[in-house]
Amino acid sequence: MDASNLTNYFYQYGSLFVFTIVFLEYLNLPGLPGGIIMPLAGVWAATGNISLISVVILSVIAGILGSWVLYSIGRFGGNFLLEKYLKRFPKHEDYINGKIEFLREKGTIGVFISKLLPVARTLISLPAGLLKMNFLKYSLYSALGILIWNCAFISAGYFFSTTVIQVIG
Repeated sequence: MDASNLTNYFYQYGSLFVFTIVFLEYLNLPGLPGGIIMPLAGVWAATGNISLISVVILSVIAGILGSWVLYSIGRFGGNFLLEKYLKRFPKHEDYINGKIEFLREKGTIGVFISKLLPVARTLISLPAGLLKMNFLKYSLYSALGILIWNCAFISAGYFFSTTVIQVIG
C-alpha cells in the first residue's frame, strides 16, 4: 500500500480510519503501523480536514481502549495464557519474568515508561492486567504515555506536512 492509497483512506473514512488503525495497533495486531498512520493523520489535520487537537484526542481514546482490552485479557486470563505460552516457548521465561518483575518494582511509573517505548508500549498492558494493577491508576499513566507518544508522531506530520505533501505528491 502506497502513500496515495493511505491518503485516499483518510479522505474517504476520516476519523474512523485513524481510530481503527490506532486501536488495532494498541491491541498489538499486525497491520498498518501507527508510526506511519499517526504522522499522516497530522498531515491530514494540517490540510484542514480535522483539527490537530481532535486527531490527537481521537488517537488517545483509541489507544486507551486498545490498552484496556489487553489489560482485561491479562487480568482475566493472563495466568492461563502465560502458562500456555511458556510451555511453547520456554526460552522466553526469564525475559517475561524480568518484565513482570520490572512492573512489580516500578508500578504505574513502569507503565508510563513502557508506553513511551516501541513494542513495550502495547505489550505492557498484559502484565499490568496479570498483576491486577489498580485499573484507574493504570489508565491514568497509560493515557499520559499514550498522549505523549501519539502527540509526538501526529505533531511531526502536522508540522512537516508541507514537506510530506511534496514527497507524496
